[in-house]
Amino acid sequence: MSTADGAAPLAAAEVRSLFADLADCPVLVLAVSGGPDSTALLWLAARWRKALRRGPKLIAVTVDHGLRPAAKREAAAVKRLARSLGVAHRTLRWTGRKPSSGLQAAARAARYRLLAAAATRAGARHVLTAHTLDDQAETVLIRLTRGSGLSGLAAMARVSPLPAGGATDILLMRPLLDVPKARLLATLRRAGVGYAEDPSNRDPRFTRARLRATMPALEREGLVPRRLALLARRVRRAEAALEAAVAQAAAGLAPEPWPAGGPIAFPAGRYARLPAEVGLRLLGRAIAWAGNEGPVELGKLEALYAALTGAPGGVRFRRTLAGALITRSGGRLSIERAPARRHTASKRP
Repeated sequence: MSTADGAAPLAAAEVRSLFADLADCPVLVLAVSGGPDSTALLWLAARWRKALRRGPKLIAVTVDHGLRPAAKREAAAVKRLARSLGVAHRTLRWTGRKPSSGLQAAARAARYRLLAAAATRAGARHVLTAHTLDDQAETVLIRLTRGSGLSGLAAMARVSPLPAGGATDILLMRPLLDVPKARLLATLRRAGVGYAEDPSNRDPRFTRARLRATMPALEREGLVPRRLALLARRVRRAEAALEAAVAQAAAGLAPEPWPAGGPIAFPAGRYARLPAEVGLRLLGRAIAWAGNEGPVELGKLEALYAALTGAPGGVRFRRTLAGALITRSGGRLSIERAPARRHTASKRP
């Protein structure tokens, strides 16, 4: 989305600020593909660590997805750079059959699983990725095209649980999230550090690559990456306020802990008086707790909420969603695990 032309390399004081909250960690795993952003992450983290009297052990991890012949060569180049910087390096491989559709999503999930495994083996609780301000802006645009709600438009956070599947206490850290890609390129150029270019970043088969190609036109209209990232920060701030309001509503209507599988009961009249967004989120939280069919889709939740709030108060309401049964009757709104579906055996003629 940007070039290094006219951009200033990162100064030493800026680098210290980027990693300052990680100085007391015993081990940090760096996700380094060999592209410009992750190469900059490796170089900057190594320089930061070298300036400390004591600090974390750094381990660079490269995931070879087995999708491009050049990936093996790129992993070897990362290993050489890491060694020159005094950083340990591991190459992990995504083996097995690759899906014919949803390849990028599957590769991302596999990468996080492998990074989580590497962190666990190393005793690390933090995995660092090189997501930049430009990545944040692209993520906002992608979420907009998919009709995301506020939670989606908050995009990426600096710190979040590592999405590795299953229970994990490993944190995903994005120290470069407020840094434009152009400044990372300028930093590498000044340091004389080379990097690889992944052709998939320009492959029009992928949504992110197509949106990236539109950015110059959007920037001419003032929709620059920094403004899109600012939108994400403002939405995240609103998200925090909304979630606090939902927690307060839950405490007032049905204090936790909620029983596994429900029932969770709200006084129907008081629930109906909640602001719409708070009521919607509280309903979704209860369904996610009581149900057993995974995450609640926002569109389906909105349709259910509209039907619930649109139905006359004295009329019994009964629906299912995401494995939960939602019932309003006698002044009480109840959410509980839905009964198992009956499978009727086919009769022989």
